Amino acid sequence: MSWRRIAVLIASTVCLTAAQGQQEKQTTPQSASNTESEISTRTEDETIKVQVNLVLVRAVVKDSAANVVTDLKQQDFRILDNGKPQTISSFHVETPEKSESITSPPESEAEAPASEKETKTEAQPEPVKAAVMPNRFVALVFDDLHLKVADAMAVHTATEKLFANLAPTDRVAVYSTEGNVQQDFSADPAILRKTLASIVPHSSINEGRHECPEISYYQADLIENHRDPEAIRIANADAQVNQCPFNLEGTVQRILQEGDSQTERTYQYLSDVVRKLAGMPGQRVLVYVSPGFLVGQAVTGSSWDWVEKAVRAGIVVNTIDARGLYTPEGLPDIDAPPQVGPSRGAGDPVDVDYQGFEGQYRMQAQFEQSRVLTSMAASTGGSYFHNRNDLSVGLAQALSAPTVSYLLGFRPENAIADGKFHKLKVEVTNGKYQVQARNGYFERKRLADPEEEAKQEVRDELFSGEEVVTLPIQLNTQFLNIDAGSSQLTVLTHLDVNGIRFRKADGRNRDDVVMATGVFDQNGLLVGGQMKEVTLKLQDATLERLRQKGITFKTVFKVKRGSYVVRSVLRGSEGDQMTARNVTTVIP
Repeated sequence: MSWRRIAVLIASTVCLTAAQGQQEKQTTPQSASNTESEISTRTEDETIKVQVNLVLVRAVVKDSAANVVTDLKQQDFRILDNGKPQTISSFHVETPEKSESITSPPESEAEAPASEKETKTEAQPEPVKAAVMPNRFVALVFDDLHLKVADAMAVHTATEKLFANLAPTDRVAVYSTEGNVQQDFSADPAILRKTLASIVPHSSINEGRHECPEISYYQADLIENHRDPEAIRIANADAQVNQCPFNLEGTVQRILQEGDSQTERTYQYLSDVVRKLAGMPGQRVLVYVSPGFLVGQAVTGSSWDWVEKAVRAGIVVNTIDARGLYTPEGLPDIDAPPQVGPSRGAGDPVDVDYQGFEGQYRMQAQFEQSRVLTSMAASTGGSYFHNRNDLSVGLAQALSAPTVSYLLGFRPENAIADGKFHKLKVEVTNGKYQVQARNGYFERKRLADPEEEAKQEVRDELFSGEEVVTLPIQLNTQFLNIDAGSSQLTVLTHLDVNGIRFRKADGRNRDDVVMATGVFDQNGLLVGGQMKEVTLKLQDATLERLRQKGITFKTVFKVKRGSYVVRSVLRGSEGDQMTARNVTTVIP
């Protein structure tokens, strides 16, 4: 379900458990006007003033024995942005474990509206044991654009073993970067095996080996972007010996454009998979199985876009080098004679072993293409499995997120949203540890509307599945069976206003709250969601009353009977105040 369908702003239904009764006692027109405007939907002259240039860095820290370090604090870290120390403004310790609970009614009758009190006894006569709900979603992405046939066979065998050992709480999706294989999340091994069988390699680029001259993507990059004189000489020698009618500049640009186009397609598809994963609650892992590929200068910037989305959504990317423990290819046989043309004097272009050099370029490219896999994993707190032939072990390990990771956030000082690359370095100040984290980012060009940015942050957090508590809220649900097939599910999100940082303006206590509530089924799919905006402009007396009773937001959904995870996210506009809570409910 698209967020465009659920991000429709509606008038907030606010249950003021104590304040409403007091407001009704006001008799003068002036007093009524004041209280009416204290809590309302956003007015035209109000904006949600929230800073959104927060750079998030996920770090996994290991000691000398390669064990994950689990007890670090915010003060133990230091972040350098282009060599300049930054102030860490947000810090979260994240683990794969999720807390789930059975829904319960409000602690007191006063917290629920009168209409709900009348139906509660009928709606929930007995506690119901929650069904087993999925808490881990894994997207397996096979790079059939770059995979070779021999590599694909080993990958298929290892993945078959993986499907046989899935836990009841696991959901797995299978995709290919070509885009013709798309199996959404399922727990059925038979369906997953059938999908896996349809993935076959069909690389469209063969590194120029059947062209004249034989110029690889790696060599083309040396010629076009680095003006390497030796690479140019080798290309001309190949063309002259084999009598190839070719234009060096045109051939090189074509080879680069074809390779860059393939890389762009790969990144776009990975971005689509991240978007789907972000819609799942709980632990989300993307497993990318690929031999790797070269990232040209023209597509370096776009390579960070989808990684940025994954970091912000809390998605871990684990990469597996499908080549296993491989031997570099490309060099001629050791006893093969040098392939040179007739000598026409010293320095003549053909007076070189051009095939030997071309083989070296191909071999170097095979080493370089693994860099992209290393970067994907490091940037998201994931693992990189390589130089091993036991791919089944690698796949089993890749299903999980790290036991502990640290999510650090900072706001770049004097930042200009120009889209330029910034080098990052994350250090632990009190010991010798290995820190795995992203090595840079592109300064994100922010949306012109800060209000829309704030709403987007809430949408992203709704799908993350993580419980974050900076604003104290209680989440409860009630249901009423309407007929044999459908029920009314009421979600009550109770906010303790003592945790809100109000700003004082025009004699009022002000804050703007954005809230999103979503209902997810047993497969983690969103079946309903609503977003609310509430503008708080409270007088001192009203604020004191609300400090005692709080505010309850009521959201109603029509759903089928079954088991659901309900998630509510609140975002305050003052400071980095974001809270997300989950509750499991069963409608028998």
